[in-house]
Amino acid sequence: MTPPPFLADTLVMFRRCARRTLRSTDTLVISLTMPILMMLLFTYVFGGAIDVGGSYLDYVVPGIMLLCTGFGASITATSVCTDMTKGSVDRFRTLPMYRQALAAGHLTEGVVRTMAAIVIAVAVAVALGYRPGSGPLGWLAAAGLIGLFVTAITWIAVALGMAASNPEAAGGLTYAITFIPYVSSAFVPTHTMPSWLRGIADRQPATPVVDSVRGLLDGTGADRGLAAVLWCTALAAIGFACASVSFRRLAYR
Repeated sequence: MTPPPFLADTLVMFRRCARRTLRSTDTLVISLTMPILMMLLFTYVFGGAIDVGGSYLDYVVPGIMLLCTGFGASITATSVCTDMTKGSVDRFRTLPMYRQALAAGHLTEGVVRTMAAIVIAVAVAVALGYRPGSGPLGWLAAAGLIGLFVTAITWIAVALGMAASNPEAAGGLTYAITFIPYVSSAFVPTHTMPSWLRGIADRQPATPVVDSVRGLLDGTGADRGLAAVLWCTALAAIGFACASVSFRRLAYR
């Protein structure tokens, strides 16, 4: 069965982006190994000094998932900006294809790459002794929420890549995304923070997402699941809207 034209064009752009990523071995290795190194650092260097009322490895794994998202967003933003500034859009403009398929291809590749990095990080955590108490439904719900968060952040990365003046600036703009999990409950309980910082940590998007994923995986439930979904939906809508405006401005100039 032949897929609809837009999906076919998106698949072509996805394969193109995936080949580019696979050819950039150093970037791919860093994006896959850095979250694992951070997990080892927090677990074996800082974990003994942080009281979370249980295994610190079990506590920190959901935060590592968010770190994977930040690292993946940086690669996506840089790749999008490269296409926007190096003439690729001008070449694609001459082809009988949906122009929006370029952005959709970058989005799809970024989500797939980031989810693969998360799977690898979780596999390493299991090898280190990570044993969440949830069943298959909890894992499925956690995977769905993480997938929604990854999609939202990847849309933001696509928008930043289109707005940046050069690939280096695109990578720099995504540093804020990588930093967000540190000011949340990803690595330490927010009640241990100063009151002014706790107010920020409790009200930013990473905290309800990581709390919900942690609750789903340890079997205690996602008390902040609605807030997490609303944050992800809002971020995805903002990223999609900004990327659409930027793409029309760049592609039709």
